[in-house]
This record gives sequence, structure tokens and C-alpha cells, in this order.
Amino acid sequence: MHKTFLSAFLGLGLLLIGLDASHAQATRTWVSGVGNDANPCSRTAPCKTFAGAISKTAAKGEINVLDPGAYGVVTITKAITIISENMQAGVLANLTNAIIINAGVNDVVELIGLNIDGISTGLAGIKVLKAKAVHIRRSSVRGFGDATNGVGIHVVPGTNPVHVTVSDTVVSQNKQGILVAPTGGVTATAVVERVNVENTNGPGIRANANGTIRVSNSVITNNNRGVQTGGTGQIVSLGNNLLAGNSTDGTFNATIPLQ
Repeated sequence: MHKTFLSAFLGLGLLLIGLDASHAQATRTWVSGVGNDANPCSRTAPCKTFAGAISKTAAKGEINVLDPGAYGVVTITKAITIISENMQAGVLANLTNAIIINAGVNDVVELIGLNIDGISTGLAGIKVLKAKAVHIRRSSVRGFGDATNGVGIHVVPGTNPVHVTVSDTVVSQNKQGILVAPTGGVTATAVVERVNVENTNGPGIRANANGTIRVSNSVITNNNRGVQTGGTGQIVSLGNNLLAGNSTDGTFNATIPLQ
């Protein structure tokens, strides 16, 4: 009887270990245009989409892109990095949002090397609802032209402050380019550096009440309006910007030289 009980106990323990291993998340995962979301998202057995990989990636982990492809829309709910080096990692979003960030208040999200396309009808390329910070680098966000909600990069926290940086990126052919519009009395800040904002049907860069955007070394041109603020929103130039060639250029609230 004791042997039977011991065997059953050991069997249960091995089963639980197996279940735990099957649900383990990796700190680094991989996606490929020829991958499969049923895979473990390893280097040799990559997933097909960002949504498939994110469920198998641990918080503060990294999703790496192996080859060019379309990797699908995704909602990010934890600290994570999605990175594509020297290749096109596409996200197509027809009539919807491409990337929604709704993470924890202490989470940092990084998006690097992405080509995000709304195909002229998308809602938001990157919509930031909640996080401590979001860093967008070396990316392209275009084609989010929905007549009501089209925004390339939309920062709209409602419960906690958030800080966003956008660098070495092109934001073009959207209804609005970069919009910082917090709600519920919270604040939001953005730093825009070495960014081209162009061919936008509305404002290229807009800050609404409690939103502050600091811009440096950037080009804002060929938009319906270059920069625009609403309420207590502030758009500050840190220098070396080209704000010209828009139907209405608008003006920065202030210019503060870099030190």
C-alpha cells in the first residue's frame, strides 16, 4: 500500500512538473514569416505572429524578428521589447489598431525596427493606454487615415502618467501624426527626436490638455497643420527643427536650446 501511494505521489509530481514546463515563458522568443504560433517560439521553432509570441515571452523579455514578414496586430500587457534588426517587420491594420499598449504602471515597452501600416483605413498605429514608458525607435508608422480616429502614434493614458520617446522614425500619411491627449486629469509627456512627420491630413504633432511634447532635430512638413495644441497642451522645440511647408505651420509654445 505504501509503495502504491508513493508511486501515485511521484506520478502526480512528475505531471505537475510537466505542466509547469509546458507553460514556462522564455525571456527571448523569435518570430518568422514561415513560423507557426503552435511552436515554442524558439530560434529553431519560431512563432508566426507577435500575438502568438507574446504569450510565450516572459515579462521584461524580448521578441526578435528572424526575417521579413507581416506579424499581425498585438496588444501588449507587460514590459517587453519587440525588435527587428535590418529587415522589414510589418504590422498591417485595416480598420483597427495595430499595436495597443496597456501594460502595468511600472512597465517599460520598447518597439524597434517596425513597419506599421494602416492601409489608409487604420485607427491607430501605436496606441498607448498605460505603461511607465514607451520607446519607439527606427520605425515607420503610416496609413492610419480613419476619418474619425486615424492617428499614427496616439498617447492617451487615463489613469497614470506615461512618458513616450519617438526617435529615428517616419510618421506619415495619417489623419493625425503624433497625438498626446491624456484623459482623467493625468499627465503625459513625449520626446520626439530625429523624426519626420509628413503628409498628414490633420495636425502633424498635437498636444492636448496635460500633454507635453518636446521636439528636436525633426522635420514637420507637408501636413494640413504642422503643430497644434489644445487646452493646456504644450509643444516645445529643443532646437534644430524644420517646421515649414505645411498648409498652416503653427508655432511652438517655446524654444529651449539643448544644453
